[in-house]
Amino acid sequence: MVKGKISLNENGVEDTVNIHDDVETIKSKKRKAALTWYIFLLPSFLGILLFMVYPIVESFRLSFFRSNGTIETFIGFSNFQLVLTSKTFWNTVWNTFFIGFFQIFLTIPLGFIFASLINSIRRGQNFFKVVYFLPNVTSIVAAAMIFQFVLHPEMGVVNYALDAIGLPTSTWFSDPSTSKWGVILLAVWHWIGFVIIICLANLQAISPEMYEAAKIDGASGLQQWLFITIPNMSGTFAFLLITGWIGSLQRFNEVYVLGGPNGSPARSIQTMGAFIYERGFTGFEFGIASAATYIMFVIILIFTFINLKVSKMQL
Repeated sequence: MVKGKISLNENGVEDTVNIHDDVETIKSKKRKAALTWYIFLLPSFLGILLFMVYPIVESFRLSFFRSNGTIETFIGFSNFQLVLTSKTFWNTVWNTFFIGFFQIFLTIPLGFIFASLINSIRRGQNFFKVVYFLPNVTSIVAAAMIFQFVLHPEMGVVNYALDAIGLPTSTWFSDPSTSKWGVILLAVWHWIGFVIIICLANLQAISPEMYEAAKIDGASGLQQWLFITIPNMSGTFAFLLITGWIGSLQRFNEVYVLGGPNGSPARSIQTMGAFIYERGFTGFEFGIASAATYIMFVIILIFTFINLKVSKMQL
């Protein structure tokens, strides 16, 4: 630390400044400024601890106990064993993957095709963006309630249209064999706008020079789409695939509205999220629900890792 005084002559007046005091003042101001920022961050930090970290830790602890929320008994890995040997749980895994697979299999190709068509027009792009994206900003709970009427076996618009053109109608959510397809139809309708917007953003980022060079070489519009557009969309497809699977494996809201916590009819649309809710908040088996939560987390983690590896291989 430098100590001493400096004499300054300004307008013929001698002034002195203590270097030590000046440095300490600067440090004090910096500490106060840093403290102010920490105070502003404190509410967010406490919120993360209270609503994210604590539930994660508490759920992990409960997974080793038989608990109804009041009485707890340590039982080790019995909850995990019970979940992994439960036919009901594996049925929910099958339902979750079935709905998720067909949602992604249908939505990404359709969204990409619609995005390509919108990108090819010169006027009205913003109109089509808004129209297709509106379902995505609609509450999934509200959308599920609307689809209960749209796919009603007797009064639904879809069955009315099918009957009008001579095609067989469906019982949709009233029949275990068709209920999953009703959920898939809802999921495609709700998610396709997001896919279109993401694909459209990437399409407009592709260099026009690539298409101009292809035209000079005599490539047709279809060839340009196949050999320029699609390869340049691989990163976007990987992003949509991974995010789509993560969202699908956590599916809960719409199936709860359509079939309740047990996924009626006959548990045909009960997902892993609904199974956890049923055991935890309907059966008050919080230990089993917690164990199922961590099993679902591991399944999502493994599947995301596989998707990421496959996507990197194709990029």
